[in-house]
Formats: sequence, C-alpha cells, structure tokens
Amino acid sequence: MIQYKWLPRPMPYLQAWQAMRDFTEARGEQTPDEIWLVEHPPVYTLGQAGKPEHVLNHGNIELVHCDRGGQVTYHGPGQVVAYCLIDLRRMKLFVKEYVALLEDVLIDLLTDLGVRGACRKPDAPGVYVPLDGAANGELAKIAALGIKVRNGCTYHGLALNVDMDLDPFLGINPCGYEGLKTVDLRSCGIGATVAETGELLGQRLAARFQAFAGSRGQTPCGV
Repeated sequence: MIQYKWLPRPMPYLQAWQAMRDFTEARGEQTPDEIWLVEHPPVYTLGQAGKPEHVLNHGNIELVHCDRGGQVTYHGPGQVVAYCLIDLRRMKLFVKEYVALLEDVLIDLLTDLGVRGACRKPDAPGVYVPLDGAANGELAKIAALGIKVRNGCTYHGLALNVDMDLDPFLGINPCGYEGLKTVDLRSCGIGATVAETGELLGQRLAARFQAFAGSRGQTPCGV
C-alpha cells in the first residue's frame, strides 16, 4: 500500500509547503509515493491563478502566495488537509484523472459518513453539498482541491472541512467565487473528529491509488 502519515499538528503552512517541495525535488524514479495528513494554524493561501481582489479582508490571518493551482482558500484548525505526493508518470495517471480520483474519494467518503448529495460542480474543482433551506438548489463547498505538478509528480492536494470556525471564509471569495457558501461536517450533522476523518481519508486515498495503479498494470513503489 501507498503509505499515509500524519505530520505534527498543527504545522505552519510554510513549513509543510517547503517539505513538499523538498520531497518532490529530491525524489527519484523509485521513491515511494506518500500521502501526508496535517492540520494547519489559520492561513489564507493564494494559488497561481489567484487574484488579490478575491481577498476581501484577511485581517490578522497570514496570507501566503503559493505555487498550487487555483484561487484563494482558507486553512485552519478543524480541517484535515491531505497532501498527495504521487508520481503520475509511474502510475500512468493523467492530471484530469488524478483530480477526478481525489473528488471521487471525497464524495464516497462523505456519502459513507452520512452526508447527502455530495457532488462536483462544473468548472469549479472541489466537492459540494446542498445548502440546507435553499429553495434554488444552491450548493455549499465542503472540500477544496489545489495541486501542483512538477516533473510528472504532484504535491499539494485537498482540504476537507470537519469541525471548524467557518467565519474566516467570509474574508475571501472562496476559490474566486463571490458569495460561495462554505460548510463543514459538523454543520452537516456529522460528529466525526479531524483525527477520525483524516484516518478514513488517508486509508481511502491510499487504497484508491493502489487500485488505480493495479488497473494500469503498475505496482506503486511503497508496496
């Protein structure tokens, strides 16, 4: 199995980002893929496509310009972040397939936890759920995706809101969408902790990558 592990919690975002870059820079053809699970102190991150106008008011929360794809998002306590360090070339996995795999894992996990209606949204990477009480089928975001591919290898990954203070999302247009609502597992009526959710997420990601590699006739390093 591809290995997943927890990084020390909470870990400053800049420290985790540097560790991902160092790992990706140093890895070779036989370096095992890894999945890192972490919880960050409050931080806004602005991706390569990020526009400053989508940061409405970051107050005293750190703002980091980073090299992942996408716009602006928020990380903080009560959210599990999974950084996937995967050699796409070795796994024969295209980038679009990789993004779809991440979303599939999240949707399946949320469904099994009892969250109803978890889904994708066209042209807006991530996972969404129906907003309670919305008559027009409005969706709220519960998980964000942002990746970087260097020399065929990925870093960055996904963030799933578990049990967090959602107010900092009001200081931005999440992922560049004005007025986009954000929810977490707790507001969906699910009482799982970050530790419990992270373990399930790590297991599911590792198993899905393993299954995909097997379907392409590959044996991932780390088995």
